[in-house]
Amino acid sequence: MSKCYFVYILTNYKRTVLYIGVTNNLKRRILEHQFDNNNWNSFTKRYKVFYLVYYETFYDILKAIDRETAMKKFSRKEKETLIKEFNPEWRFLNKEI
Repeated sequence: MSKCYFVYILTNYKRTVLYIGVTNNLKRRILEHQFDNNNWNSFTKRYKVFYLVYYETFYDILKAIDRETAMKKFSRKEKETLIKEFNPEWRFLNKEI
């Protein structure tokens, strides 16, 4: 069985901030962003960025890391287009994963 990796985009409640990351356990990672009380100075904690709006699945960690790196270079408009194609209403997908 192949291991899965995820490139994901999180946002805050008002959808004004975007965060891109990569992980091998999407559900656990989102909970870490939301509840890691040991790291109050982290970007996601400071801006309350823990609502999942986008993700892609990979079976090769190097491809996932390459995709994350590329997406981090996208303009805000390009990121929004990616999200809208995947999740047109910008629903928070946390409970769906």
